[in-house]
Amino acid sequence: MRSVPIVDRVTDAFFALDTGFRFTYLNERAETLLKRSREDLIGRVMWDEFPQTVETQFPDGFHRAMDEQVPVSFEIYHTHLETWFEARAYPSQNGLSVYMRDVTERRAQETTVAQHAAVVEAIRDAVITLDRNREIVAINGATETLLGADRSTLDGEHVETLTELAGIDDQHAVDIGRAITDVDVGNADRRQLELPYTGPDGDDRMGEFRFVPIEDDTATVAAVVRDITDQHEYDRVVTSLHEITRWLLESDDPEEICAISVHAGSDLLDLPISGVWLLEEEQGYLEPVAGTAGAHDEFGGLPRFNPGEGLVWDVFEAGEVERFDDLETVGELYNPDTPLRSEIIAPIGTHGVLMTGALDPNRFDETDVDLISTLVENTRAALDRADRERVLRDRTAELERQTERLEAVADVLSTDLKDQLTAVADALEDDTADEWEFPLAEDTVETTLDRAEGLVDDVREFARNASAIGPRSRLRLESAITDAVGESRLDEDSIIVDGAAALRADPDRFVHLLETAFDSAVARADGDVTIQIGLVGFEDGGSRGFFLLDDAAEIPPNAHERVLDPTRDDDTAIDGLGLALVRAIAEAHDWECTVSNGANGGTRIEIRDVTTLERRLE
Repeated sequence: MRSVPIVDRVTDAFFALDTGFRFTYLNERAETLLKRSREDLIGRVMWDEFPQTVETQFPDGFHRAMDEQVPVSFEIYHTHLETWFEARAYPSQNGLSVYMRDVTERRAQETTVAQHAAVVEAIRDAVITLDRNREIVAINGATETLLGADRSTLDGEHVETLTELAGIDDQHAVDIGRAITDVDVGNADRRQLELPYTGPDGDDRMGEFRFVPIEDDTATVAAVVRDITDQHEYDRVVTSLHEITRWLLESDDPEEICAISVHAGSDLLDLPISGVWLLEEEQGYLEPVAGTAGAHDEFGGLPRFNPGEGLVWDVFEAGEVERFDDLETVGELYNPDTPLRSEIIAPIGTHGVLMTGALDPNRFDETDVDLISTLVENTRAALDRADRERVLRDRTAELERQTERLEAVADVLSTDLKDQLTAVADALEDDTADEWEFPLAEDTVETTLDRAEGLVDDVREFARNASAIGPRSRLRLESAITDAVGESRLDEDSIIVDGAAALRADPDRFVHLLETAFDSAVARADGDVTIQIGLVGFEDGGSRGFFLLDDAAEIPPNAHERVLDPTRDDDTAIDGLGLALVRAIAEAHDWECTVSNGANGGTRIEIRDVTTLERRLE
């Protein structure tokens, strides 16, 4: 059997060159690699036969090995073969012995490993690989940050070193050990735990620990640790917000609801400078109703926002939550000198707004916006519910008042109308009157019937919802008086108006209030009557309003309350329901109505708490 040279039995490609870089030998693997036979290449110069190698590492490497008589090795990519080779050249006095090995697969693995390592190094989660002895094979930079330790001090250490550095208690350390074992022996594809740990600065943190099996020459388990402190805190806050929602919905007081909302934001969301403003529907401005201690300490109280004033009003009108990262870059501030640098303003539906601010720029992020949006949405729902409850209570109370009014109407109607009709009957049946007395009798009948008709009108008005009012608008007091005189039985010359003023009220109902008061005075007068109308509260510092003072027959003091409220459990006789209507319409506007006797006789009606009343210059 022919013996095979040892160089032909090696798996690497091998060829020999003399000092002139001429081929002196090639094994079969080299022939295959170079795609040339020995006969073609023996005695020929490598650079002449393979000119494409001149621009590679071969010339420099081979010359260095020959000149310095030192072994050299390098890796080179063969373009035509799409193959990576490791070349090793060993010099001698007679030339070079060159070995070439296909390292394409190894290079691919190294590239993959390098890519994986780069990915692992780049991710923000801490990654630790462990061998079967629970010793650390490798960690990434995020692990160093998480633990505040250098990787060089951790390589080869037992996993217990990590749990000790992270301040994980013994029971949780046992849980980690069990999770690693389950994954390593194949009892589970993965294990996940959420455990508290201590950060490098000594602060309490929450981590998500995931354990998965890996296929590696040395490592068998990878642990991925993510800091979920912020997410955990977010979940805690959201859960607490849901609990606060229960408190909000248990209250039917808007101011209490707003106070709960503000203090929830302060305590849960760490928003020490916060406040809530609700729309004052009658006046049309945003009124502060609740604020944190920090807000009051910083500003000494919260301002009122009129239409068009500041960012608060703009956001309220727009209806969308807005975050301002740096107020120094925002124009049209309500207070250009505000110490606040950043703030979030969130509309509470159509009820008002919640505003929170900070003394530093860029204090808030989208998470804060989400949480505040949840808080104001829950607050809106609570205020909506409070409104519905208030409407229901008002309707129930109104039904009760209507029942009482109907009972009072029946009493007044049965007494007063009976008296009026009796007077008519007596006048018609008076056979003793001569022809000179008939005109007087006819006047008496006509007057009596007018009073009866007026009584029926009052009954109709009082029996329906006398306290219902429509939208309010700005009115001139003098114009309303003129309109009321035209609708009443009062002569225009009988009115004396002492001052010009304006107020906001339901135009129709306010005119009817005045008309009813005028007719009440006419009904109590034996002849002509004069009514003086003036303003109160501007000089004496009391609540603002106006008065009507007539010179008709005065109402007895013991009947003052009864004429305003015929539903009172009182046997005092009253004449008609006119002043009860005046009071009902006044109270529907949130005003106060009282009746007293004038200093020189007659009756004085005062309407107070008219907060929108303003004196006008003539």
